[in-house]
Amino acid sequence: MMADEKTAAEAEPRGEPAPDAETAAPEAARAAAANDDALPPTDVVASEAAAAEAAEAKDRLMRTLAEMENLRRRTEREIADARQYAVANFAREMLAVGDNLRRAIAAVPEDVRAAGDKALAGLIEGVEVTERGLEQSLTKFGVRRLTAKGEKFDPAVHQAMLEVESDAVAPGNVAEEIQAGYMIGDRVLRPALVAVAKKTAKPAPKDEAAEAAGDSDDGAAAAETKAQPAGKSG
Repeated sequence: MMADEKTAAEAEPRGEPAPDAETAAPEAARAAAANDDALPPTDVVASEAAAAEAAEAKDRLMRTLAEMENLRRRTEREIADARQYAVANFAREMLAVGDNLRRAIAAVPEDVRAAGDKALAGLIEGVEVTERGLEQSLTKFGVRRLTAKGEKFDPAVHQAMLEVESDAVAPGNVAEEIQAGYMIGDRVLRPALVAVAKKTAKPAPKDEAAEAAGDSDDGAAAAETKAQPAGKSG
């Protein structure tokens, strides 16, 4: 019987001892790395190509979104400009009408106004009311009058017609407004026609003035002597 138990024990297969957890983890990692290294080269190339294609598609999308945003802003700006400046040409023509109304008012002398003619006074008042109404209508559409007199000359909004000597205004400033200028929004609708102040010429000292006058007289006498014909000798 003992012989039978020994034979049965020898017949049973001997199992290998089970690995512990600390040994199993590094082995699994090495196995996974071996599997990755074992990927075919074609799969690696395909993965890199897909990543590059995705990055390119993302870049194109971002560029398209930026272009659409710029287009939206530009369109909004153009619409706002069209609304604001659509009346620019019409307003410019109306400025000439306002100029004529102001000329008509200025053409009436003060003594005639003071004469007390009721009909003339009513006519002048009607023209003045019309001129003020025109200014108010232009203001509603963003047209405003420039203040030029006394301001520093600015070629962007002023057009110099002449220079005048002035002690009341600093040189380079506007001494007189010949024709009013106007703006519409941030743009010049019509520049102001102005006279620009310059330094007043200083009078020459008396001694220099007398010397200059004496030189002038001497020169005139010499010229007269040269002009006289020479006498004939006897």
